Amino acid sequence: MPLTTPAIEVKSLAKSYGRLKAVDGVSFSVGTGEIFGMVGPNGAGKTTTIECLEGMRFPEGGELQVLGLDPRKDGQALRERIGVQLQQSALPDDMKVWEALDLFASYYRKPAAWKPLLDRLEISDKTNTRFSKLSGGQKQRLFIALALVNDPELVFLDELTTGLDPHARRSMWDLVRAIREKGKTVFLTTHYMEEAEHLCDRVLVIDHGHVVALDSPANLVRGLKSEIRILFTAEPGFDPAALQALPGVTRVEKNGENVILAGQGDRLIVFVVNALDAAGVRFRNLRTEQPDLDDVFLALTAETGLDGVSR
Repeated sequence: MPLTTPAIEVKSLAKSYGRLKAVDGVSFSVGTGEIFGMVGPNGAGKTTTIECLEGMRFPEGGELQVLGLDPRKDGQALRERIGVQLQQSALPDDMKVWEALDLFASYYRKPAAWKPLLDRLEISDKTNTRFSKLSGGQKQRLFIALALVNDPELVFLDELTTGLDPHARRSMWDLVRAIREKGKTVFLTTHYMEEAEHLCDRVLVIDHGHVVALDSPANLVRGLKSEIRILFTAEPGFDPAALQALPGVTRVEKNGENVILAGQGDRLIVFVVNALDAAGVRFRNLRTEQPDLDDVFLALTAETGLDGVSR
């Protein structure tokens, strides 16, 4: 989507921990109303970047503007206008849902009414439930409610769905879209490439403190020019070697009756099906696998790998 008035502007952000350059010259903008994603391996600089934007850490270099404010100088004013869901959050086990919301609402000059938030997040029946009795998905919904209790213009969601089952994860995706539909900007970090591909208007890939790519998920995948995989089951005795000569084919493998063919080109599957038909080969379970954001992520970060540092 085209950028509107920037909600976030970052120019040459730098932050080190001793000799470790956690963030080294990072620059990007986030448009108002975007769902903007940041992905990268462990130690890439994601958490450091997001904490600088939230005013939780002070960078050593670069320029930051969040909703037109400098997080270093305007921290109090900024906190009134942003919502934050941290990567690791917890509340006292005995604290009830309503107590948590009442407490967090008291921190702001103009808090939102939190009861409608519970309705929207589908946990209104848990108002009197203690934190320890909530399921993982319910706890995440509560943390989103706490991040929205001040009716923020910009919401930071750090590893929102880590540890959730697939059903709960999809439910969270719907909630993120609903937040954006209210006119808010969403900045999220995630380790799930499927999540970034489905939710985000644009995705920034960061590795070892540097931006290595920034574009829409579709453009990132398109720019990869990765191979298409064609899979099918062939009749016994079929020798797939003849398929290797087809236009665009780069690799053919066979495991028992299962054949995996890789290559490039919009007409690759047409060439394969026509060749099988011309040779009188009976086949079934034909399907294709297109490159996705996982492939992009692996290609862009393959050289450096994971260093295991949590930043």
